[in-house]
Amino acid sequence: AFKAAVLIQRWYRRYVARLEMRRRCTWRIFQSIEYACEQDQIKLHNFFSYLMDNFTPSSSKERDFISRMFISGESFKEAELEKYCDYESLEVPDSYTGPHLSFPLLPDHATALLEAFQQKQQLHARYVLNLLHETRKHLKQLPNISHVSTCYSEEVTVCGDLHGQLDDLFLIFYKNGLPSPSKSYVFNGDFVDRGKQSLEILIILFTFLLIYPKEVHLNRGNHEDHMVNLRYGFLVGLMTTSNCHCKILLNFCSPVPRYGFTKEVMQKYKMHGKKILKMIQNVFCWLPLATLIDQKVLVIHGGVSDTTDLDMLEKIQRNKFISVLRGKKRKESNRNVEIKEINGESQAEPDPAGSETTPGLPSQPRPAQAPSMANRLEFSRWVRQTVQEQIEWCRKLVDISDSEEEELTCSSLVSLTDLNGPCWTRQEEWKQILDILWSDPMPQEGCRENTVRGGGCYFGPDVTRKILEKYNLQFLIRSHECKQEGYEFCHNRKVLTIFSASNYYEIGSNRGAYVKLGPDLVPHFVQYQANKTAHTLTMTQRLMRIHQESAFRALREKLFAHTSALISAFKVYDKDNTGRITLSNWATAVESVLQLGLPWRMLRPQLVRSAADGMLEYRSWLDDLAVEQRSQEHIQSSLLEVIYRNRSNLETIFRIIDRDHSGLISFEEFHQTWKLFSSHMNIELTDDGINDLVRSIDFNKDGNIDFNEFLEAFRLVKQSQ
Repeated sequence: AFKAAVLIQRWYRRYVARLEMRRRCTWRIFQSIEYACEQDQIKLHNFFSYLMDNFTPSSSKERDFISRMFISGESFKEAELEKYCDYESLEVPDSYTGPHLSFPLLPDHATALLEAFQQKQQLHARYVLNLLHETRKHLKQLPNISHVSTCYSEEVTVCGDLHGQLDDLFLIFYKNGLPSPSKSYVFNGDFVDRGKQSLEILIILFTFLLIYPKEVHLNRGNHEDHMVNLRYGFLVGLMTTSNCHCKILLNFCSPVPRYGFTKEVMQKYKMHGKKILKMIQNVFCWLPLATLIDQKVLVIHGGVSDTTDLDMLEKIQRNKFISVLRGKKRKESNRNVEIKEINGESQAEPDPAGSETTPGLPSQPRPAQAPSMANRLEFSRWVRQTVQEQIEWCRKLVDISDSEEEELTCSSLVSLTDLNGPCWTRQEEWKQILDILWSDPMPQEGCRENTVRGGGCYFGPDVTRKILEKYNLQFLIRSHECKQEGYEFCHNRKVLTIFSASNYYEIGSNRGAYVKLGPDLVPHFVQYQANKTAHTLTMTQRLMRIHQESAFRALREKLFAHTSALISAFKVYDKDNTGRITLSNWATAVESVLQLGLPWRMLRPQLVRSAADGMLEYRSWLDDLAVEQRSQEHIQSSLLEVIYRNRSNLETIFRIIDRDHSGLISFEEFHQTWKLFSSHMNIELTDDGINDLVRSIDFNKDGNIDFNEFLEAFRLVKQSQ
């Protein structure tokens, strides 16, 4: 009996160990792919920064295009924004059966909204714009760091990422109660993207914020950023190729269907979506950056760094940073120019056309000789006059209206205070916000760049300890990372990660959680699963479902998208061109291409079906991957590979060009786009060549380019290379 018990125990331990190993591998796959997508977003930002620094408009049309693409995203003046998003001009028809709002809001309005959203009803655009208008007015009065006390409400509930999953928010309110004078909440950012009900979550949170301004607190997350909102979401497109004249269904889906917030708003509010998005963009930049509970617990979305300065965070003009991903490189460049000019070091750039200026463009003013620094009043006047001349020239260059002058002047004017302080004040402010929104903790000591996400940093226990000691804090609460149990401690229980979106990667992949803090500041956790199916699955069934149906499907898609690069990497180890490599070399080559940091040798049995004598016929293996990704109709593998690899970037670029979010771009916008991108892609395209291309891809001859036609243009240009 004892021998039997020992055998059973050994078997069970091996079984549990294998399950745990599979769970960790699956989790690693999901996180690696998710963070790789975020890294692509940073790369796309750098791409646009490159274009801004290297593209000189040569005509009024190009100036208009640059203005729309890069500058129109900046904030309106107060009066212009209110005029543009005028909710009073919208009439609510008698046929409307959804909830009605009147201001000031009452608790009954919040209850009506919750019931309406449970029944899949939609709030009228007039009420949405009115709510956003009132929310913006309230947020502008708040400090960068909100202060919450447990002595009034006795308990504060902190929630992490919700990511558009309305069922999780409903479950939190069901378990913990609605916000009230005795029930305070802190929602720690990332309310939107990925889930399909992000807008409903925003409406509910903003409603409670206005009803209970002292009990409800919202922090900004890295997804409260309109550049990030443009990216997330994958299309299901119907594309006609000019070669085979047949329709092909390309399923652009991640393991779980993901929805971009911009796309969601435009689908739900086709007529007024553009106004709603503009207002939301402005509301996001006014969200507070952090919350301090009892002066002892700091709640931030991402993390900290070795340069985090809470005193600086409190003084930053946070609304300047409409997008944390936008304009960093450009701002640095402009700042360098200003400093050089102030020091009398303005450099004349060589003019390829000689002394002649480009027709139609104003000549750049040359600053007068700088007066002596001894006379500070005269020097100050010179600085202001010089900078104002440069602003006026830039405004004419990109044809910016006078209404935007105040916003540009505010961000560009150099005062004596700036001269006496650090040279990179705006850069330092930008880094402060980037770090608290994008950073992650690590077990090692120190602070280093977060290369996995592409933004923020990794901070170690020593960095946490210094921050806590410097500001007399007990511990940090952050979100930003999905955790299997919904929460996780690290850094000797001084950093708590809380994540409130359950079933984030797949049904059964993780629990959601929130944490409650009383006057003693001892955390109490509540975990949940918002999906009923997840409760019926055993641990083995849950792992099998996630492991086989989602994680490896996503990984095979990733491998297929890099077919060409993988072949090149495999050939390095295939010196004799036999078409075969060792499994060890296969693992090394795959990691060198994908750079996901995954244990490829452990994952090999699920990815490589057969390998005789420890050798892999890599071309046959890649052919099998291609067969999995093809639709039933014939489609060129190289086309699929290119689209799989670039689909997110291409969709984001298309959405930026598609200023009115109609799903169409004009021939002129397409022409300017390809002229702009050709320098970066090292493709020589003449005006006639671009015109021929645009005519060839406009399959329905409607004079506009939709996203699928845009993809076809990308394929044709790539093919010509």
